[in-house]
Amino acid sequence: MPHKILSRRAFLRTSAGLAGATALGTLPMAARAAGKLTVGFIYVGAKDDYGYNQSHAEGAAAVKKIPGVTVVEEEKVPETVDVTKTMESMINFDGATLLFPTSFGYFDPFILGLAPKYKDVRFEHCGGLWTPKDPKNVGSYFGYIDMAVYLNGVCAGHATKSKKIGFVAAKPIPQVLENINCFLLGARSVDPTITCQVIFTGEWSMPVKEAEATNALCDAGCDVITAHVDGPKVVMQTAAGRGAFICGYHADQSALAPEKYLTGAEWNWPKVYTGFVEEVLAGKEIPNFVRGGFKEGFVKMSPLGSANSDAARKQFEDVKAKIMTGDFVVFKGPLKDNKGNTVIPAGVSQPETDVALEKMNYLVEGVVGTTS
Repeated sequence: MPHKILSRRAFLRTSAGLAGATALGTLPMAARAAGKLTVGFIYVGAKDDYGYNQSHAEGAAAVKKIPGVTVVEEEKVPETVDVTKTMESMINFDGATLLFPTSFGYFDPFILGLAPKYKDVRFEHCGGLWTPKDPKNVGSYFGYIDMAVYLNGVCAGHATKSKKIGFVAAKPIPQVLENINCFLLGARSVDPTITCQVIFTGEWSMPVKEAEATNALCDAGCDVITAHVDGPKVVMQTAAGRGAFICGYHADQSALAPEKYLTGAEWNWPKVYTGFVEEVLAGKEIPNFVRGGFKEGFVKMSPLGSANSDAARKQFEDVKAKIMTGDFVVFKGPLKDNKGNTVIPAGVSQPETDVALEKMNYLVEGVVGTTS
């Protein structure tokens, strides 16, 4: 695979390669006519980051096992015009007709800008909010992992002694804010006096800042730490090294500090991606907007660690069972943000399927931090 990536990049750097893109544009249709499918996966970070990119790469590995399918991958592609170049290369150089550019920032303007040029290619983006005004050959998929983060919060609420828990976050986008809020609300279901301090690093992957943020949270008295960054490894190891309990995210990080690992919110991308690819192979179209949670197999939990109390285990299992049946709502009124504003009035509920949650722009009461 490395030699193919190098060839692709060399192809993009040459004017002759760019000029040849039009001629190569027949490749996707030729590949489809031959009864084969080439699928491209694009990652913003390293495929072995113990986190977001690794979880998607595990999904790509499952797709590779499907007969008649070729997978091309490229990692460490920034959320810049570089992703446009990579997508065009996969289409024109490799003959890909189904692309999974996985990072949040790839969607607008890069996928939305490129899709009209390649109407025979399906662009599937993780986390974007597709609307009917967007190109019809673009799709958006995501999982209700915030519900899993709520369960992280339940375990954190039972484990904390200081009543202070901490969250290392990358950027204040809706999905991150929703996870921060769910982590605290889960903890407050155990004890409503618990607070959660959040520190934003400003980048999806910035190990030095992540370590500094984790140490700052521990210095502030937070004794349970979680994160929403691409690779939580540094946060997990730093927090455990300071004696704090940890809750994982994206993938299973229990091996990093098993004695301190309470549980973790994980993606189940192998199931999702193989399902998508099998639909395409069967001649079906993937819906433009796809979401799923525990019941649909989009998300899962790491096994409960040994540090959890019996009370934590019971509440964890009880709440998870309610989530599985669709009878559990996290965001319901009356709910205030951490500036004192009412964000959900009394009598109003927003279940996990409410698309309004994907536009979240606030931190709930009890979160110490700001989105600006």
